[in-house]
Amino acid sequence: MRTRKATLAGLGMFLTTGLTISPVAAGEAVGQTDLTPKDISRVIAVTRPTEDFSKAESFELMQGGAGTSPRGVSADSFSDFSANITFAEEEEFKLGNALFRKLWVSSPSSTQASDGLGPLFNARACQSCHLKDGRGHPPEGDRDHTSMFFRLARAAATAEEQAKLERLDIASLPDPVYGGQLQDQAVPGISAEGRMAITYTEEPVTLSGGERVKLRRPSYSVSDLNYGPLDPTTVLSPRIANPMIGLGLIEAIPEQDIRALADPEDLDGDGISGRAARARDHRTGEIKLGRFGWKAQNASVRDQSSSAFAGDIGISTPDDPRHFGDCTDKQTACFEAATGVQPRLGDTEAPDPVLELVTFYAKNLALPKRRNVDDAQVLRGKQVFYESGCITCHRPKFVTSRKAENKAQAFQLIWPYSDFLLHDMGEGLADGQAEGDATGGEWRTPPLWGIGLTQTVSGHSFFLHDGRARNLTEAILWHGGEAEAARDAFAAANIEDRKALITFLESL
Repeated sequence: MRTRKATLAGLGMFLTTGLTISPVAAGEAVGQTDLTPKDISRVIAVTRPTEDFSKAESFELMQGGAGTSPRGVSADSFSDFSANITFAEEEEFKLGNALFRKLWVSSPSSTQASDGLGPLFNARACQSCHLKDGRGHPPEGDRDHTSMFFRLARAAATAEEQAKLERLDIASLPDPVYGGQLQDQAVPGISAEGRMAITYTEEPVTLSGGERVKLRRPSYSVSDLNYGPLDPTTVLSPRIANPMIGLGLIEAIPEQDIRALADPEDLDGDGISGRAARARDHRTGEIKLGRFGWKAQNASVRDQSSSAFAGDIGISTPDDPRHFGDCTDKQTACFEAATGVQPRLGDTEAPDPVLELVTFYAKNLALPKRRNVDDAQVLRGKQVFYESGCITCHRPKFVTSRKAENKAQAFQLIWPYSDFLLHDMGEGLADGQAEGDATGGEWRTPPLWGIGLTQTVSGHSFFLHDGRARNLTEAILWHGGEAEAARDAFAAANIEDRKALITFLESL
């Protein structure tokens, strides 16, 4: 029988009743002021980056807090529900899981609760992109394109369009013909938009000790366009699907704690100038902190989910009621296709509670336990990771707010290894596409928790936003811009320390 009491008992030794904020790793408490000095000191102490690498830290094994999955390593390590949700919530999770796996079909069909697909789409189910709730991949050999796609965006052509971008009325301007995303699939009777084309060239890099690594540089284009050319200013941004774990915990991090890490003018002179992204809430229109998506373009798990329903599958929801998905006025056949709206069920193709249940599922996918936290090589790799400056962006720890929407995510010590800010990653990783507050060279720091189980869960080891890196070493070596110093420290380290750092990452 699962209980929360034993798991939370240890946390209660330093997290006290009434706490509603978490401090930044730099050691300054931020946010609300209803804390006693003793409370503040305790939380600062537990979230400050360690300087002792002789042993694992307290609760480091439980990287997702009390909700961390107790199960061992398997291909389903990203698909467990949070260990601290209630029995009734387990039912909601399982219903959400069924909807996450649901294959949508084109309209009209005999399965009226499942039709509405497209007319243009990239996938028929959420699970198709996030297979086993894990990381997507680029097309490779016989691997398909399903979990990778092109985002499309163009420059503003008028003052009015520029004003919309600046107000965040829209995150980016879609291609006038192909919309905001290139869809390579379509329902019967409709032509798909086109296909992504990728070529790679290999570039050798020599590391300290004579080790040679080949980085593959991708070149992207589109082929088989069925609706004419793209706008000359449209930029292609390849994106693979992100892992689904820990999303509810990320949403529960107090906004002020993430903002406090930002240093857009690099006032401390460390070369790191992370910026907090803004995003407009889909339901309320309120501008909030962006923390989800490759460019932090969404403020909540629900917003991320509704965007994926419309953009990836072509399914309308109450928060994004586009019955025709990403179709544009230039694609007239799209708007002549039948929709899947069933008035008896609601005024969208996936009315609530569909979106609510899928969002609940996404928020409550558990983190797996860390492995080998006391292993000597893991501890050495952790020290190299810290001393190389990686934690300047990949912040190890946060404490979630006691005011989190769900008690399962409230007041948890978590280890995402991210600051959730936008950083300029250099010319090598730049996609040239602005989105929301992010420039064409900026990306949100991706959390690293679970990264060591990518091969186990997803069956591959492709990393970065477009999967160009074939392993963790290549992923580090592609870092540039604000991360250049940390990359160079890794390249200059001796072979044993580089191996240890990779072993540490594989333990996450």
